[in-house]
Parts: sequence; structure tokens; C-alpha cells
Amino acid sequence: MAREFGSVGVVGLGTMGAGIVEVFARSGLSVTAVEISDAALHRGESTMRGSLDRAVAKGKLSAEGRDALLERVTFAVGLDALGDVDLVIEAVPEHLDLKQRIFAELDKVCKPEAILATNTSSLSVTEISVATGRPNQVIGMHFFNPAPIMKLVEVVRTVVTSQDVVTDIEALCERLGKVDVTITDRAGFIANALLFGYLNQAVSMVEAKYATREDIDAAMKLGCGLPMGPLALMDLIGLDTAYEILDTMYRRGGRDRRHAPVPLIKQMVTAGLLGRKSGRGFYTYEKPGSPVVVADELTPSSTAEHGRPTNIAKVGVVGSGTMATGIIEVFAKAGFEVVSVTRGAEKSAKVCERLKTSLNKGVVRGKLTEQDRDAAIGRVTWSASLDHLSDVDLVVEAVVEELSVKKALFASLDEICKPGVVLATTTSSLPVIECAVATERPADVVGLHFFNPAPVMGLVEVVRTIRTSDATVQTAAAVCRALAKHAVVCADRSGFVVNALLFPYLNDAVKMVEASYSTADDIDYAMKLGCGYPMGPFELLDVVGLDVSLAIQRELYLELREPGFAPAPLLEHLVTAGYLGRKVSRGFRDYSKR
Repeated sequence: MAREFGSVGVVGLGTMGAGIVEVFARSGLSVTAVEISDAALHRGESTMRGSLDRAVAKGKLSAEGRDALLERVTFAVGLDALGDVDLVIEAVPEHLDLKQRIFAELDKVCKPEAILATNTSSLSVTEISVATGRPNQVIGMHFFNPAPIMKLVEVVRTVVTSQDVVTDIEALCERLGKVDVTITDRAGFIANALLFGYLNQAVSMVEAKYATREDIDAAMKLGCGLPMGPLALMDLIGLDTAYEILDTMYRRGGRDRRHAPVPLIKQMVTAGLLGRKSGRGFYTYEKPGSPVVVADELTPSSTAEHGRPTNIAKVGVVGSGTMATGIIEVFAKAGFEVVSVTRGAEKSAKVCERLKTSLNKGVVRGKLTEQDRDAAIGRVTWSASLDHLSDVDLVVEAVVEELSVKKALFASLDEICKPGVVLATTTSSLPVIECAVATERPADVVGLHFFNPAPVMGLVEVVRTIRTSDATVQTAAAVCRALAKHAVVCADRSGFVVNALLFPYLNDAVKMVEASYSTADDIDYAMKLGCGYPMGPFELLDVVGLDVSLAIQRELYLELREPGFAPAPLLEHLVTAGYLGRKVSRGFRDYSKR
């Protein structure tokens, strides 16, 4: 039987500590909340009261419930107030020497049977535990911010943590209404180890001026459904905190360059650009602590035209797959004349049938009138010959992801299409420049990477090569606006924005399972509940297809030659075994029995 905790103590009443106090008090536990000074104690109490008052204002807590909750909390200065509690959770800043001093003092103050827990997100729980005479009773309890809302707690056991202590803390998490994942003491645990490599890489894109901050954040929100873009999230976390976490993970985690803090982060910290808390980070805020972003010198102007591009009326789409069909639908619904070219009448008939099925679904769901459906279908001309693209204004290629096929197609388009036509490829991973130099008009070639399903997804990556003209980029962006899509402009580098950030994160998750650090289920829970991701990495890998994921990861590694990008052997083995994900009913999970 797990022990019953009657009282708990919380050391440190910053945003996280105050949130943890609230979590325990909401569950009916008596809490002693401790700070170093009266001023710090007052700030912590104000933070907690503010959170409770907002809950009352939103109708999520009654005034009586708030008052009863506050009665369960005792605020005190100094660790001596914790002599009788059953559990102490430390939530002070991420400095090892500070935490070790606190745990050494707690060891003297607390009763012998008390469990001592740290909320560290990146430091070694083992190194903290050895500052006490009871390392077997020390454990990590990593809550996520905001603690009253986020469901996940990472329970971190060291090599000497007693199994009884682990069992007791797991039961306590259940009582708190939290989902726990129990893991061993490794740099970054699950969530931060996966999250901060991704955040660090996003900063490197800004540092290299590969894409703007707005475009990077929009790409990950619209392309992956994430609740926040990586740079806005860095500002929320605090750049100083992010730097400390990355630096710790780099030093503790085998010096993986993915976690070596990008120099720009240290420069911004030194300059006092810490994010929301200082009023300026990657974005500028209304005032320190405010979430309201205001325009600054880096904010793009809003002078871009939002009408239809006057030089684009007729569009050719080459291809017969799902993506080609979706792109045809997008253009036809937006009022463009479309010429669909496939490799034969039979394939054209299949594309036509899929298009009608999709449009009919729109009618059934009330998103499209029958008149609009019929008009869209009427705008499409079906062909099996590239020669019918001789009078179009834009060609969008959506054929198989094989460079030789695409290059041959672009060479043919160069001969057939009239001068000034924009030639676009929808490749998700291949170099756009390779398609461009297959023509005599590389300035007119651009990437238009739609996301699947094209009629639903709001993002298009506009990829410019070193030969693409400004006029071509502007026309491509204007076309996206006419399609009601959000265009993000980036340079021609493997993975562009979304895949370059997404797939190394997925690969890192596979490496965790490969190393037997955690299970696919726990990692998925950690990223969904701890970071608010719509899908866990293994759910997403199985949906995308392990073969597709492996191909993209290989392209990233071959271009960037970053050791951390090398495809995980486990991913390669699963693909070799034919476990490709949902499409074959077996990937990281077996779907045949579901």
C-alpha cells in the first residue's frame, strides 16, 4: 500500500512553485509554502492568489472553494517550517549548487521518513540526492508550467531511489489527477530532451537568417498543429532559463551538438533580452511580463497586396496522387482555371473521381454549396499531355519524390511553357535548385510545398533558390494569399522549415526507445500532456509512414552532415522489416488488432 501524505512542503514560490502549491492544496493536502525572505514570500503568495482569482473569474472555482483552498496553505520564511511534513518539493532556480545546499539543509530539518523531491527540469537528480544522508528517499517530480493545468509529471528515479518511494510518488500523482511517466535520471528527461533540441534548431534558423521569426512560428503552428511556435515558446520559457537547460543537457547528455546552445541565445541573454519577463526577446511585448506582442523594427510591413495576382489566371497541375488532387481542388475552389495533366486517361478519371468525392463531402458538411461544387469541377480540364500546358500562367508539379523524374519533367516544361510562367515544385525534401537548373529559366522556378491534405492545411512553404527572382517569390506568395493559405518564405535547404524542425525531433524520440530509456507510450504521453502537442511522436510517425520519415531524415543528414541527424537504426530496421505505420497496420504499434 502506498503511504498517505498528510502534509507537503514546497520550497520556492516562483511561477512554478506557486503553481505546485495550488495543485496540492486543490487536492485537499495541507501545504507549507516556504521562501527565502518576506518579500519573496509576498510575491509568491500574490502569484498564487492571482491564479486562484482568475479561476474564480472564469467560473472554474467558487469563491468559497478559493477561500477553503487558501486556508490549507501556510506561508513561511525559512526551511525550519518544514520539520513535520511528509514530502518536500523544491522548486528553486536551476542551479545545482543552490539545490544541493537546500537539500543538505532539508536533510537536517525534515523528519527521517520524509521524501525529498526536486522539480528540476534538467539537472541531475542523483547529484542533488548525494547532498543528503538519505539519497534513497530523493526523487524527481518534474511538473510542467502552468502546474495547475498541465497533466504530466515526470517521476525521475535515481539508481538508489527506493522502490517504495517511487510507488508512493506515483500514487500521489494519481491523487493529484496527474499522469505520471517514470523514468531514470538522464539529462532533460523525456520532454525537455526532445523539446529543447527542436527549440535550439529553430533559433539557429533565425541566427542564419534562413527564415523570419514570424514565418518559423507560423510554419510550426499551421504545419504541425502546435499550440505555440518555437520562438514564442522560447520567450515564454525565458531565454536565460532555456540557455541553462540547453547548457546542462549538452554537458550531461554526451555533448550532442543538438543541445549546444546557439550563440545567439547567449548574446540575447547578455543583452537582457530574456523574453516575456523582460518585455523583449525574439518578440517585443507590451510591458515586462505581458503576453501581448507589439510591433518592433523586425515586424514585417502589412503593405502586401491581398488581391488575386493579376498575371495568374490559368494553372497547370502535373501529377495524379493525393497531393495533386488536393492542389487541383484548392485552385479550382479559389476560382482559377486548372489544367490537370496525368500519365493517361485512366489516371485522369481516377483523379476526377477523387476530386468530386472530396467536393461532395464539402457540400454534405455545409462548407460548400452545390453551385460552388459544380463551378469548381467546371474549371478543371483533364489531359494526358504536357503540351496542353503551353498557355498556362503557373505550373505546379506534384509527381513522385524522385529527383530524376522531377528534373526530366522540368526540362520538358521549359520547352513547352510560354516565357514568364512560374514553375513550381511541391517537393517536401528534394533540392528545388536541382529542378531549376534543369531549365533555361531558373529565375522562374520556386518551391510551393503544400501540406497534406492540401484543401485543409493552411500552410504553404514558398522556397526560393539562389537563382529564384524576387518577382517569382512575390507572385508565389500572392498566389498563396489568393488560395487563403499562409505563405512562409524560406531558402532552399533540406526539409525547408517544418520538416527540418520536425523530423530530427521524431528521430530523437526513436533513439530514446532504441536506448530503452522509455516506452513509445510514455514518450507520446509526455509530449502531448507536457508540451500540448496534438500527437505524440510515435503516433505521428505511424501516420506519416516510417518509410517516408526515414527518407526525409536521410535527406537532412546527407545535406547537413550533422551527427545528431543520422537516422536512428531502429527506424531503419522497422522499415526494412516492412513495418511502415498505419498504412500497413504495423509500425511502432500494431493496428491490426484495433
